[in-house]
Amino acid sequence: MTLPLEGVRVLELARTVAGPFCSMTLADMGAEVIKIEEPSRGDETRGMAPFWKGEGAVYLAVNRNKKSVAVDLKSDAGREIVLRLAESCDVLIENFRTGTAERLGLGYAQVSARNPRIIYCSVSGFGRSGPIAHKAAYDFIMQGYAGVMSVTGTPDGEPVRIGYPSVDITAGLLAYGGIMTALWAREKTGRGQLVQSSLLAGQITTMTYFAVATQATGVSPKPMGHATGAVAPYQAFMAADRYFLLAVGNDGLWRRFCRAIDRSEWIDDPRYATNAARVAGRSELVSSLTDLFRARPAADWVDLMDEYGVPASLIQNIAEVLEDEQVRDQELVVSLPHPKIPELKVAGVPLKLSETPGRLSSPPPMLGEHTRETLREIGFDDRELDELAGKGVIRGLAEP
Repeated sequence: MTLPLEGVRVLELARTVAGPFCSMTLADMGAEVIKIEEPSRGDETRGMAPFWKGEGAVYLAVNRNKKSVAVDLKSDAGREIVLRLAESCDVLIENFRTGTAERLGLGYAQVSARNPRIIYCSVSGFGRSGPIAHKAAYDFIMQGYAGVMSVTGTPDGEPVRIGYPSVDITAGLLAYGGIMTALWAREKTGRGQLVQSSLLAGQITTMTYFAVATQATGVSPKPMGHATGAVAPYQAFMAADRYFLLAVGNDGLWRRFCRAIDRSEWIDDPRYATNAARVAGRSELVSSLTDLFRARPAADWVDLMDEYGVPASLIQNIAEVLEDEQVRDQELVVSLPHPKIPELKVAGVPLKLSETPGRLSSPPPMLGEHTRETLREIGFDDRELDELAGKGVIRGLAEP
């Protein structure tokens, strides 16, 4: 079966998570992704804990379906290799600090001069212009700068970060969308273009109604723990044995919920009949529900809510999610045997296409695993490759 991005060639000059997640998503859909890595240590995520049989878990998570080509970008010969590769590529993804790609001779103007059809995607922390465009940013830093941590955690607690690298992943998804849009535009114009994504842009986008609510009230939202200021009841409750989540997201669900818990008199009670009233009377309502829910185990409450069509869930840990029946049915966690880790499982392809689905074809590559075969494709012979390897410009074979 033809893959949707079959024939698209991507050059990845990105490290850590955001850029590599974007290129991995392209690879899942059939693109050929050539990952350029520093010869001595590779992508820095190779050295990030925890490790599994010597391989970094972060690296394993976002680099499947790629080829690893180890090239020293600090050398003239290495930069020329990358430019020659770019001539044969449809997409280039980079996430250097602002100004670094240009200093290396690998900026958009320099690359597009060699290949006017290339889609050049620049992923940054704060964007490529503005007073702090030069600053480096990690997911954690942006959670603070862009306001995420100001609404995360408990009202009186210390600042709390979101556990997942959601800032990085959001920026990677924005980059993926931008690249796909630019590829479609190229079908009409024949020309490539510069695409920009940033950690900051992703978080301002996901801020959504928090931005409007702040303007409407004149007050910045505060952390509410597991609750939300927009809807009630919409939070975690302690049952007899453990917490569970309840999301009564509208008035229709409220009526179902009242019948489920045998409180039909609340349906038309002016204190609770509308969501606005329930939000205003949250404290009294939550107090009543807290007493009620402690009478039975969490699983019983979730089963009851399911019966009445009211959204509810237990709070699963990661190990439970990996073995979850629904997750397995959706192929969201799948086996991808690795040379060192035959039992490796990774997140499956999240995009579901009926006619041209994506695929997982190869595990995350060893450092420099594809250097020689890839450079032969653009005209280097074995003598030249041996010479470049001897000078440390390339690394042609992975370490055992």
